[in-house]
Amino acid sequence: MWGSCSLACRPLADPALLQSLAQPAQTKLVLLVLDGLGGMPRAAGGPTELEAASTPNLDRLAAEGQAGLSQPIGLGITPGSGPGHLALFGYDPVASNIGRGALSALGLGLRLDAGDLGVRLNFCTLDDQGNVADRRAGRIETRANQELVAKLNELEVAGVELEFATESQHRAVLIIRGAYLSPAVQETDPQAVGVPPLEPEPLTATAQHTSAVLRLVSEAVRDCIGRESPANFVLMRGYAGLPELQGLNSLYGLQPVCLATYPMYKGLARVAGMAVVDGLDTADEQMAAVAEVWEEYDYFFIHHKAPDARGEDGDFDAKAAAIEELDRRLPALLELGPDVLVVTGDHSTPSLLRQHSWHPVPCLFWGGCVLPDTVESFGERACGQGSLGVFPAQSIMGLMLAHGGRLQKFGA
Repeated sequence: MWGSCSLACRPLADPALLQSLAQPAQTKLVLLVLDGLGGMPRAAGGPTELEAASTPNLDRLAAEGQAGLSQPIGLGITPGSGPGHLALFGYDPVASNIGRGALSALGLGLRLDAGDLGVRLNFCTLDDQGNVADRRAGRIETRANQELVAKLNELEVAGVELEFATESQHRAVLIIRGAYLSPAVQETDPQAVGVPPLEPEPLTATAQHTSAVLRLVSEAVRDCIGRESPANFVLMRGYAGLPELQGLNSLYGLQPVCLATYPMYKGLARVAGMAVVDGLDTADEQMAAVAEVWEEYDYFFIHHKAPDARGEDGDFDAKAAAIEELDRRLPALLELGPDVLVVTGDHSTPSLLRQHSWHPVPCLFWGGCVLPDTVESFGERACGQGSLGVFPAQSIMGLMLAHGGRLQKFGA
């Protein structure tokens, strides 16, 4: 299905080298991320969700620019959203991996100090036998989430302080404050239905205390909301402490800003040293906000969540419609005059699989000094024939800087 040209096995430019070559410029760089963009055909020989969508604006950008398939982590590796985005920002997604609990906490603007532990929670539905019937509790309304969180914030566990917070729909965050906390604990989400939640077993000897704390938390949660419906328990995952990364400003002299609707991606942006525009709920609000802050910044991270959510729902047509929705808003972004625009995803989420997958992600570069190739539309098969081939997502930042005139020549 994919083209034979591949950059996936070529060595990446050393981030320290990129930093040494970075130079100031007046150019505007835009990274537009359609979360979970990549997909699969629902029938043999048919189109993927992206190929089935009507995307005249994306097709035009692909025809005028350069295309390929980005590999978030490595061949055969299914990425989470955290490492997928860190790769897009130019960080090593393996060495810099950050648990989702910390990212969600920071995205919500919660206090996360050194020594604290952030935990990502999913409200879920357990059946009468204690098995997981729905990992997302029917994607409960955010208001119902807030009511549950208010109850959970009354819980007390000896020796630690607990802070629960609503993220969105079925998603929530727990911050545990106390001594000797470790993220080296098994996640309790079994990633399947019809089986009980996993136990928070310690993965190292130093995590035994944290394991015991999480067991007490689980018991307290069960006692507190076990009679609720449809959300009567929580699954715990993404344990993480306070992350530390060198920001894009100090690395490359950029003035970066994030325009996202979902807390986790705001957390990622803050870790990467970006300013964050809060209070955005829709794609229209995001595009309006870009225009409002256009003169203040030179690197714009715009995140569109809907394709990933619809892919996880297993809804092929809804995912295609979510991509079309974004395509209709592209003219407003182009009117601002970005010098370099990259459109891609952090990973693939085929509706056929209802989850993230290892498939490479369509990617296009437009503007700047981009050398157009022969690709005429934006889709998996077309991008597979692009001049970039299959290439590491971590290379995107270096290419954006180069196309925007922000890298000096290396050597004499």
